Amino acid sequence: MIDMSRALRVATDTGDVRFGLREVRRATKAKSAKLVVLASNCPEDAVQDLGEVRRFRFAGTNVDLGAACGVPFSVAAIVVISPGESNILSV
Repeated sequence: MIDMSRALRVATDTGDVRFGLREVRRATKAKSAKLVVLASNCPEDAVQDLGEVRRFRFAGTNVDLGAACGVPFSVAAIVVISPGESNILSV
């Protein structure tokens, strides 16, 4: 079991991670998304049309997800394009 908060932080610092539902949709449409991480309070209907991309439901809220990524704002969803030095794709 990996520490998801740590994996998110490492991916944000060393890889290519984009924030927000608009970026998630853009990356999945371009087929560059490796993993989508959704906050526990992100509405399911907001992400129902993402296709076959892997999804992970983060245990915390959008505020917790933003804090785990090390950004000063709340984040409903993130998309991992490249994990960098993180092991986040092993979830």
